[in-house]
Amino acid sequence: MNKNSKLILLAILLVALVAGAAVLYNSLKDTVDTNQLASQDTTGPEDTGRELQPAPDFTVYGSDGETHKLSDFRGKPVVLNFWASWCGPCKSEMPDFQEAYEKYGQNIHFLMVNCTTSGRETMADAKKLIADEGYTFPVYYDTQGEASATYGTYSIPMTFFIDAEGNLVAYGQGALNAEVLQKGIDMIYAT
Repeated sequence: MNKNSKLILLAILLVALVAGAAVLYNSLKDTVDTNQLASQDTTGPEDTGRELQPAPDFTVYGSDGETHKLSDFRGKPVVLNFWASWCGPCKSEMPDFQEAYEKYGQNIHFLMVNCTTSGRETMADAKKLIADEGYTFPVYYDTQGEASATYGTYSIPMTFFIDAEGNLVAYGQGALNAEVLQKGIDMIYAT
């Protein structure tokens, strides 16, 4: 493959990434909660003329190197969080995610996706942080950047709340406190 072909392919991938992020953004931007969550109207298509949008699928890797797709987790609600070990706001919200995982982990899938693709982040760094802090929630690694690109994660932390049927319900950008995290969980899980 020559240099021009590589540039064209890169340009096409960039356009696809931007288009995907725009679609995702447009589907969730309509209702912004003052407590940091943006959500789709879940009152139903009969009231709004809109249906919930299915969460786009992606592949990440477990600590053992095994592949996992978001769609593998259908049947239970999902809390999807993008983070990195060097990110201060990411680290500040992790104790609340750990507490929520301990409370809801049997009923909700927690996908704590480490953004491992940057030069600043390695699996070793992420694993060290998790071990040092004693976190037990499941950690996945976005080593190819597919998950981050699919969700237009241009800043971290970013958290998505997905219902048991695999539909995007809400998202939060930036560090979520325990109250906002609980609000998102309440939107996807009825106790």
